[in-house]
Amino acid sequence: MPDLTNAAGPISSITAILVGLFTGIIILLISNPARAFDGFLWIIAGSLQSAKDIGNVFYYATPIIMTGLSVAFAFKTSLFNIGASGQFIMGAYGAVLVGVKLQSLGSFHWIAALLTSMVFGALWALVPGIFKAYFNVNEVISFIMTNYIGMYLVNWMVRSTVYHKLTNRSVPVAESANIPKLGLDKLFPGSSVNGGIIIAVIISVLIYVLLDKTTFGFELKACGLNNDASRYAGINAKKNIVFSLLISGALAGIGGGLLYLAGSGKYIYVEDIIAPEGFTGISVALLGMSHPIGALFAGLFIAYITVGGSYMQLSGFVPEIIDIITSIIIYFAAF
Repeated sequence: MPDLTNAAGPISSITAILVGLFTGIIILLISNPARAFDGFLWIIAGSLQSAKDIGNVFYYATPIIMTGLSVAFAFKTSLFNIGASGQFIMGAYGAVLVGVKLQSLGSFHWIAALLTSMVFGALWALVPGIFKAYFNVNEVISFIMTNYIGMYLVNWMVRSTVYHKLTNRSVPVAESANIPKLGLDKLFPGSSVNGGIIIAVIISVLIYVLLDKTTFGFELKACGLNNDASRYAGINAKKNIVFSLLISGALAGIGGGLLYLAGSGKYIYVEDIIAPEGFTGISVALLGMSHPIGALFAGLFIAYITVGGSYMQLSGFVPEIIDIITSIIIYFAAF
């Protein structure tokens, strides 16, 4: 597959954002010329009007930062983890399962639930990783299949273990399984923000250190840049493929855990819908130049315009315009 690790530089990412926002203005002018600039003002400043909105930017950014890291990490070895959605929902289920069933863990409860989400996400990426490494099965095909299998499997497992029949969803996790607020609820009152955003930032930095400051990270990137040359240099390419996708799946799984342990009334519904956070992660990875720190800021940016764009309805616009703007930004960022 083509090298995606240098799909966009800082200049092209900024240009893509400007082109996307400019296109957004044009769409708003066509839709309602009289209110177009009011609608655009909501996009660029709506998220700053209150501490609650700023907190919600961090809340919405947390899971997509993790799926963005997941996709970006796989990109480093020239692998396309389009299966982040399946890993995300598997991680979410693992977190909810522990959050409901193991309430005797006390203060360690949320940590155990989050670690379980990491393990579930990693294991869900393991089989496609083995197929790619040892049988050269295209990972895109494998991951597309695991997205659907994961969705149906989680539906079945929720019904079998943590199902609330009246609401067709998982039962609430115990309060002890909720990620601590760490004082952020006082800093951003009324929002859903919690310590998950701090965890996402720490993981982003750790992934950066792993990729750029360790021998293991060098080997992963070497395999991504030139698989044949790295094999000639004695690097075990098959092992690196498996480990790359294991880590990638673990990151997506943690994203699911961070969202469903947020204490914000989030449940796993038994419905045939693939988790959108995984596909948003592809956008985050591309806009962030497949760099861990870039993915962090890209996730914050997408959450920022999403929260701001939700207020466009006050000016008579549908919030789906944000999806169009985001799509255009990602399209140009891929060049």
